[in-house]
Amino acid sequence: MTENNNGSVFITFEGGEGSGKSTQLQLLKEWLNPLLDKPAVFTREPGGTEGAEAIRDLLVTGAVDRWDKLTETLMYMAARRDHLQRVIWPSLEEGRWVVSDRFVDSTICYQGYGHNINLETLWSMYNVIAGDFMPDLTFYLDVDSEIGLKRTSERSGKEAEENRFESIDISFHKRLRAGFLTLAEQNPDRYVVIDAHRSIQAIQQTIQSTIEDRFQLEKAA
Repeated sequence: MTENNNGSVFITFEGGEGSGKSTQLQLLKEWLNPLLDKPAVFTREPGGTEGAEAIRDLLVTGAVDRWDKLTETLMYMAARRDHLQRVIWPSLEEGRWVVSDRFVDSTICYQGYGHNINLETLWSMYNVIAGDFMPDLTFYLDVDSEIGLKRTSERSGKEAEENRFESIDISFHKRLRAGFLTLAEQNPDRYVVIDAHRSIQAIQQTIQSTIEDRFQLEKAA
């Protein structure tokens, strides 16, 4: 898998609660941008635009039963469509790299494997808003569900308020972990599964080495 003709690359990070994505993304940003002609766009889902961030607040806070499963899914898709149109696609067209904290695989796993919405229905909804567009590379940070939830319980500030999904029973989190591992098995050319129980530095080294090898980036001097 190679970068697009104009030099753009779309990378996504996936994982269950407490997998350490935020930490790894910050470290990646510090390492990656000096290697590129144009700084990469680091973004997130749900979010990334003013409208999508407003939807995010509705989705990740409040009671578990705040929305029914289908309403929740439609809100995610609406946020993603706005994100694609206003940030992801324009940035890629400019020849930039885009790195997103979550993308469609999270919907497949959280709403599909977790909430048991039909997977074909979810993919059909995604195809309506995005066609056949998919990431060039996806890192999945795999962590035991109990360990991940314990990590989230130690959060503070804004992150601690975004706890709607952490409040769902453990069986949900085990199903979504199984979903991510299934997607990784089905998409070996796109997915890189990383053991997120390892040290922060070891995980980051794997991420950097993968990107160097996949996209022929020169190491920093």
